[in-house]
Amino acid sequence: MRALPSADDSGEESVEDLTAREREILAFERQWWKYAGAKEQAIRELFEMSPTRYYQLVNRLIDKREAMRVDPMLVKRLRRLRSGRQRARSARRTGR
Repeated sequence: MRALPSADDSGEESVEDLTAREREILAFERQWWKYAGAKEQAIRELFEMSPTRYYQLVNRLIDKREAMRVDPMLVKRLRRLRSGRQRARSARRTGR
């Protein structure tokens, strides 16, 4: 398994209430992906789970207060992206 950037790279103290896996997920989400499919492949290799399951965990994680304390900029960005996707799905359902 490839090493991930440390959750402490942001200069913030890690929060004891987050698991090691949750800190790894936050570190992983800080990365940017240039090619389509590359992130999904990395999820399978690094976390040994499907991208669907991974994103379920991400959505639960970004609602945690502890995650906001560890990396507020990242969590806010992920929440904005999630809200945008929810609005787009809602608009498709209502035909707007």
